[in-house]
Amino acid sequence: MENTASQEITLRPFSAWLLYLALPFMIFGWIVIVKLLPIHNEGPAIFGVFGVIFMILMTLIGSYVVGPNQSRALVLFGNYKGTVRKQGFFWTNPFTMKKKISLKANNIASEKIKVNDSNGSPIEIGAVVVWQVDNTAQALFDVEDYEDYIDVQIETAVRAVASAHPYDESEDSVENIISLRGDSNQVDDELQGLLSDRLERAGIAVLEARLSHLAYAPEIAQAMLQRQQAEAIISARKKIVEGAVSMVDQAITDLSSRDIIELDDERKATMVSNLLVVLCGQENASPVINTGSLYQ
Repeated sequence: MENTASQEITLRPFSAWLLYLALPFMIFGWIVIVKLLPIHNEGPAIFGVFGVIFMILMTLIGSYVVGPNQSRALVLFGNYKGTVRKQGFFWTNPFTMKKKISLKANNIASEKIKVNDSNGSPIEIGAVVVWQVDNTAQALFDVEDYEDYIDVQIETAVRAVASAHPYDESEDSVENIISLRGDSNQVDDELQGLLSDRLERAGIAVLEARLSHLAYAPEIAQAMLQRQQAEAIISARKKIVEGAVSMVDQAITDLSSRDIIELDDERKATMVSNLLVVLCGQENASPVINTGSLYQ
């Protein structure tokens, strides 16, 4: 059988200032009533004193204060009566339990946890979550301890997000794949949405969620760094070669179209070879002027 979520009831509290203003008149009226009772000897005095003490105690015990961004959930004999969100000085039944709940935004920085990404590589990951109590009834009655519940769900959500994506994109990766390092904004949005769904049961609103730490595990960090450097070098050299080929093709096309010089296949091959060496070389080339025939 599915449990229904607790619904928050907003109460209109009774101002304690009114009761404190009326307390002297209540005490005076009580004393008058006691004196009119047909009690002999010291009975009226004792009865009156106990009555005054009782009224003062009930007034003090039933009083409570609600500060800014705070609330009080009122529970009377095991029954939830409602939540007071209005700030001020109020009074309620002295037998009512007044549970204080903060409505302020809270930060939680999760511990760094080790998990395997979608490629099976061990990584270290951590997150920062900003949360706020939205439904006081759910926070109090639907979970055992909502703060512990938040800690556990944050770790679970971080593990789920980390295992669903690769740490970084590679040449073998599928197009439009979301990586933890390269698509941080999308990963943060996914983490916030996942946490919002998980913490809704506890009446918690997730205001922000983002990764605060992301790195390869120490045992493979050096190897993965070398891999990244190699991939970066290959990618850079590839772009250089593509640019050089484009420049050589443009140079040969311009020479032919403007009738500057006629190049046979052998001369074109020699020119392409020389230009590629100059454009793709890591060191500056030293020009050599040929004053003779190309075929000598």
